[in-house]
Amino acid sequence: MIENDHPRRAVTGVLGLDDVLHGGLIAHRLYLIDGNPGAGKTTLALQFLREGVRAGERCLYITLSETRDELLAGAASHGLDLNGVEIEELMGREGELDGDAELTMYHPSEVELTETTRQVLQAVQRVNPSRMVFDSLSELRLLAQSSLRYRRQILALKQFFAARHCTVLLLDDRTAEGPDLQLQSIAHGVIALDQHAPSYGQAQRQLRVVKFRGSDFRSGFHDLAIRHGGLQVFPRLTAADHGAAFERETVPSGVEALDALLGGGIDRGTATLLIGPPGSGKSTVALQYAHAAAARGAHAAVFAFDESRAILLARCAGLGMPLTEGTGAGQVHVRQIDPAEIAPGEFASLVREAVEVFRARVIVIDSLNGYLNAMPDARFLTAQLHELLSYLNNHGVATFLVAAQSGLMGPNMQAPVDASYLADTVVMLRMFEHGGRVKKAISVLKKRSGRHEETIRQVWFDGGGVHLSEPLEHLRGVLSGVPVEDGLRSAGGLS
Repeated sequence: MIENDHPRRAVTGVLGLDDVLHGGLIAHRLYLIDGNPGAGKTTLALQFLREGVRAGERCLYITLSETRDELLAGAASHGLDLNGVEIEELMGREGELDGDAELTMYHPSEVELTETTRQVLQAVQRVNPSRMVFDSLSELRLLAQSSLRYRRQILALKQFFAARHCTVLLLDDRTAEGPDLQLQSIAHGVIALDQHAPSYGQAQRQLRVVKFRGSDFRSGFHDLAIRHGGLQVFPRLTAADHGAAFERETVPSGVEALDALLGGGIDRGTATLLIGPPGSGKSTVALQYAHAAAARGAHAAVFAFDESRAILLARCAGLGMPLTEGTGAGQVHVRQIDPAEIAPGEFASLVREAVEVFRARVIVIDSLNGYLNAMPDARFLTAQLHELLSYLNNHGVATFLVAAQSGLMGPNMQAPVDASYLADTVVMLRMFEHGGRVKKAISVLKKRSGRHEETIRQVWFDGGGVHLSEPLEHLRGVLSGVPVEDGLRSAGGLS
């Protein structure tokens, strides 16, 4: 007996989609899978049936648009095994192309619709499936000729399947003019698959649950990818749904002067933004925290958008902070990200894996410039970044964001996106000229979680790591790029 408050679920075989649906489809109901050709409808349907076979259920795939061989070849290309799935091929009557079709007083479409429906019912009665896929409704729509006959046919099929306690997926490739709202009103649930081809990079695919009767679900668009093994759905990240208790403590950098500048260090559960021109040392300072975390026996993860993994590891080794790669305690997982090949939802999924599976306590995202290039629409960057940072803060992770500003010297440099208000701590690096040499300065603009120095220090890097001078009290105008000596102040340690 099924409790009304807790109806039995039919797991789809796509983990992310089951998460979106809060456990899977409600069993013994009829659902519409809507999408343009190539959006992933058939792949989703095959995963749904494979999950049924795994659960010991009888599964039936009725195809009106593909041959059995085409279906098997498509499944094999994704690494999907259809053993245990009954395939019924209804590709039309013999003799249609050679003119031998039987002449009747009825319109040929009426004869074909009746015959097709009869074959569908016979296949269902023979197999008696618990799960069924009907591919595709566009063929049935053409046979029906009119919207009235088409609606009546779908209603009759819905009643027939309901009486047999079967969970049914109807696939529609959007060949109707405009959205088929009549069909959407009949189905218990509607899942829409969309794809967009950008000017450069791979196609961007998304999934959206339009309606789902009898259950709550995660609304909005969710990124998806078609990989070997089938569809992968990446649910939209909602920070309020995630969190873990953690002890508030300071995360040291391993550099005494840097910790002093930051009032003792960075706090867990906060985000730090490092901004400055290219080459000023932002990434190196962030990587110092990852190296120090691994040295303490914690795990850190670095997501590199701008720099290759090999160059990053070689640079760290040359600076005296070699990274031991891995996903365990005392190791750093360096993940090179190609902005043109990853969707925001998939990136958020990788971050979640680093935190929840590998227990990362320090996360470095280098850089926001590359992260911006991964966004299909830059208008939503701030909202997505806010959710990601809130999620990381809720898990007690110390997050470091690197943002490169345009220009090399001077106070009027700009970043591609203003993320300073999202960060709890903002560290600014600048270049300045002094004594015929180009040098680098570091300062802290804000720190919400506690005190910090208001001074400006010189920073430099060598084979021994990261070094900071004493406060530059004898110079005025360091941030302008061309400082002048202040004779009223005592000399600071300028290297």
